[in-house]
Amino acid sequence: MTATMSRPAAAAGPPGQFDLPALLSRPYPAVMGVLNVTPDSFSDGGQFSAPESALAQARRMVAEGADIIDIGAESTRPYGSEPITAAEELARLHQVLPDVVSLGVPVSIDSMKSAVVAWALDHGAVIANDVWGLQRDAGMAALVAACQVPVIIMHNRDGADPAIDIMTDITAFFARSLDIAAKAGVSPGKIVLDPGIGFGKTPEQSMTALARLHELQSFGLPLLVGASRKRFISTVTPSEPHQRLGGSIAAHLIAAQRGARIIRAHDVAETVQALRVAAAIGELE
Repeated sequence: MTATMSRPAAAAGPPGQFDLPALLSRPYPAVMGVLNVTPDSFSDGGQFSAPESALAQARRMVAEGADIIDIGAESTRPYGSEPITAAEELARLHQVLPDVVSLGVPVSIDSMKSAVVAWALDHGAVIANDVWGLQRDAGMAALVAACQVPVIIMHNRDGADPAIDIMTDITAFFARSLDIAAKAGVSPGKIVLDPGIGFGKTPEQSMTALARLHELQSFGLPLLVGASRKRFISTVTPSEPHQRLGGSIAAHLIAAQRGARIIRAHDVAETVQALRVAAAIGELE
């Protein structure tokens, strides 16, 4: 589905102030808390679909130290999720997003549809998180350029191919996305790159992307990693999503060592603690 909706002329400027460089200048990565208001997300589907439950979870993550709340209303899990219309996605967000914005922590909108992102930005979100890296919806790049908001460009594939060099694929994907962004007028200072752990990758390729994350620093842009509760952890130690906290923290600490400046996680308190302790120890070298 390609959405063509853009923000109204009266709202053509930045929808809110968000200082991304300041957030990324700290000695430890920022933590982005995951808030899924969906019935079918892989880890917590249905748990926060009710507005009161979603707001309570957002409050909890803020209290635990989340720097950003990433709210998504359509599951993008690789297996078993069903696409929904922009109208359905917006219906899920209407009763949740404004209240989450009111908590005072920057909110990102996790959507591949420019119509949904436009609405969210008009209602207080300050970051666009596109799991198809500006390559699925033709209107997305122009929208984020007009709104002057940060955009997270994530690598994705329609399916995993174990025969490919995943880092070559990620690099080529980002090059295409950055070309789209440049042509639309998106400022390079507003772009964050996400290798898309678990998306269009075998478990081994997800681990390779983490091990070789430092190679993506050649783009000169901040890196975000979201390995939280992902399936690759279970291939090392069999476990259900809610049993993968240890593996998630291990992956995120490695990502931070290899250059990640934003960590997207379900378990905020534990992730904040791990990242800050690791940074404190690192400063004593």
